[in-house]
Amino acid sequence: MVKQLTEDQVRELANKTLGFKDSVGVVAGVGQLTTFNELGKRLGILEWKSIKDKPDGWYLPKTFAKPALILETKSSKITIEKYTDELVKNCNIVLKKYSDVIGILYNGFEIKILKNDKNDKMVEVKTSSILESKDYYLKIFNSVPINKNEIYKNTRKINNLLHTEFGIKNLYHRMIFTACALVAKRYDAFLQKGMNYSLLHNSILNTLNKSLEKDIQQNSKLSTLTEVYSEIRMNSTENQEAIDQFIVAIDNISASINSDNWRGEDVMGIFFNEFNRYKKKSESGQVFTPEHITSFMYRLIEVNKDSVVLDAACGSGGFLTKSMSNMIQEAGGVSSSSAESIRKSQLYGVEFDREIFALACANMLIHKDGKTNIRLGDTRTSETGEWIKKISYKMDKKKTKFLEDDNGHLIPTSHSVTKVLMNPPFERKYGCIDIIYNVLSNCPNGILAAFILPDHKLEKEKKSVVRKIFKHNQLIEIIKLPEATFSEGVSTSIFVFETGKPQNNEEIFTCYIDYDGLETVKNQGRQDIKDRWGSIEDYWIRVIKKKSGDDSIRWVKPDLQKMTGLSYPMPEKPLILSEEDFIRTLMDFQMYKQNIDYKHFKEKISNAVLYSGKVSSDESSVYIKLTKGDTGND
Repeated sequence: MVKQLTEDQVRELANKTLGFKDSVGVVAGVGQLTTFNELGKRLGILEWKSIKDKPDGWYLPKTFAKPALILETKSSKITIEKYTDELVKNCNIVLKKYSDVIGILYNGFEIKILKNDKNDKMVEVKTSSILESKDYYLKIFNSVPINKNEIYKNTRKINNLLHTEFGIKNLYHRMIFTACALVAKRYDAFLQKGMNYSLLHNSILNTLNKSLEKDIQQNSKLSTLTEVYSEIRMNSTENQEAIDQFIVAIDNISASINSDNWRGEDVMGIFFNEFNRYKKKSESGQVFTPEHITSFMYRLIEVNKDSVVLDAACGSGGFLTKSMSNMIQEAGGVSSSSAESIRKSQLYGVEFDREIFALACANMLIHKDGKTNIRLGDTRTSETGEWIKKISYKMDKKKTKFLEDDNGHLIPTSHSVTKVLMNPPFERKYGCIDIIYNVLSNCPNGILAAFILPDHKLEKEKKSVVRKIFKHNQLIEIIKLPEATFSEGVSTSIFVFETGKPQNNEEIFTCYIDYDGLETVKNQGRQDIKDRWGSIEDYWIRVIKKKSGDDSIRWVKPDLQKMTGLSYPMPEKPLILSEEDFIRTLMDFQMYKQNIDYKHFKEKISNAVLYSGKVSSDESSVYIKLTKGDTGND
């Protein structure tokens, strides 16, 4: 039975978490007897002189432009919803003096958070489901708006500077150098206009080493990031104007990435899209997943704040950063107490290519964590299979749950892998089907794993491996993606498996998303410039959940002996022959029999019609009359 708390107990419990104490420039505390009149005297607010209302808690800066917090507590026996009006009344008193006010209603278990909108009306806001510290709530008003066009402009400038002025021809080196500069900026490196290239390079490197110092003890492979960064060579480093422009552009992008309004790939998708603009596919079979598809797949297999996500072909970390961003948002934001757990023990990745591994580490570092659980390795191997198994519960003698990291150290946790999101390399030479088999074989039973693959991949791959996959895993959904999803021109689908359950004769639900609403923008790739994807995504999530509601839906029965029924069954286009088709074929055959040059004959006909005939017209038609001999003797 849950212990019931009195209002006094709830108030003290709240204060332990919120930390309402007087400090320099702030009047703060909790109590039952302090009136707004008394608080006004301490703050010099004459307007509160006759107000006898008593808040249960207060955080009131002496600078009225800063946010204020008001607390209202009730005993745990009372449903808080009934007392919203009481909190609103106290917040409205404070709003007459402060620009921004947060109201907190709490009974020890339930919590409701209000903030003033632009019309100074107190409205409920979605936050962490548990009470957080005062700093968490103060940050609600501290978000920096994100301007995507500015990010595109600055990223394009960086790409051009590194390519033309610094002479970095390697695509991934340009990406890694930029990502490392953003990491350094995030960790307060000294990057300032006027510094020469040597100082710029060393400032970034020193900040990387410092930020990785603790984590390298847990994952020694993280040193690969600084190694790859140190290997990047410039053809020219003397152009001070180019260096200054690079630093300014990094500052501008960093401001958006560090904003609480940032939503994972909303920014990083822009960043990577620009750097991949001139290259369709890397030598490692790397294909970067569009941001709107990572968002869709996150919802498709119902990832949430409590999930533990694995991407065993993680590339630059797109699925991991999208998952981290969404999970943290669902948990209450970047300042919530759950955010640290999500970053450190709920995101796992494997990447084979050394430079792309470095890029993934940098990407995660930009978000301040999550990188310690990315492994440099080959997902096809038994070694990686064992590592995937270890992302699970281990017990010490006290029956405490632990994870084991790459170096055998035990990390306390309450999680094991619950979701798989992957876009593995498509080509057979990179072991696509072996990667899938190894992941599914070593993950826990009963979880959902979603893979992006070419449409008929499972039907064309090694039969022995595919049959082993279906012996222990069930393919439950195939979602065909729009043809334009990948610039490489590969037709793809999302294949969703449930682990630990054989396919047997179970049918597969399939459907076809033939349109995603994105449009091609010159030099910026495909973008959702008209904000269509949100409603399209909602529509398809509903259709797939209900298994009804769209004409593209097909239920497919797989045949593992013949290797059929493992892709979306596109309807065959009907063959329609017209009279014109018949005459054209007949004419082609006659000209072939008489050895007539089609091009020459067509030219003679055109000249005769246009220039030799007698032309006349009426209101609706033009007439060309040919006389004998107009087309020439041949």
